[in-house]
Amino acid sequence: MTQVLKTDRLNLKVLGPRYAGLSCEYFIRNRQFLKSWEPERANSFYTVKGQKRFLMKDYEDMISGRMIKVWLFEKDEKPGKIVGSITLDNIIRGYFLSCLLSYRLDKHKVNKGYMTEALVPMIDFAFNDLGLHRIEANIMPHNIPSLKVVKKLGFKPEGLAQKYLKINGKWQDHVRMVLLNEAVE
Repeated sequence: MTQVLKTDRLNLKVLGPRYAGLSCEYFIRNRQFLKSWEPERANSFYTVKGQKRFLMKDYEDMISGRMIKVWLFEKDEKPGKIVGSITLDNIIRGYFLSCLLSYRLDKHKVNKGYMTEALVPMIDFAFNDLGLHRIEANIMPHNIPSLKVVKKLGFKPEGLAQKYLKINGKWQDHVRMVLLNEAVE
């Protein structure tokens, strides 16, 4: 993957462990906001040392081809301030050609169309560069804004995965939303 994908308002960059300070600042700034949508995190996650470990694991997964993660930066705002991330995870090749999509956005940047804008080149990358057939996003039924984002992009519901992920200390149901690449035969 190129190191940077661009949209009208955003740069999407792959970051390594040396950017732990930036990701730490992002997670501290959004700790309460993201709590409802993410797994419980140890306090060490919110340190530069913890973020170095987190980014190193991501980097190793990217090198192995299991994952692609980009961090979102506004083009016209403070340089180096992360406003979100997108992950294509559990990339499976062979007969499946699939991945899981996840994303997060800064609490001050929601409802501005940033995530929809950023997902367009990531979906294009997944389908055209990686040659994947299926992208799956699992979203809690009460996360209406997130469901609206993927529906705008053409994702279709495939059903409810009961107690799918442990979010904020509780097993949560998730709606399985899927986008298929009809060009892959």
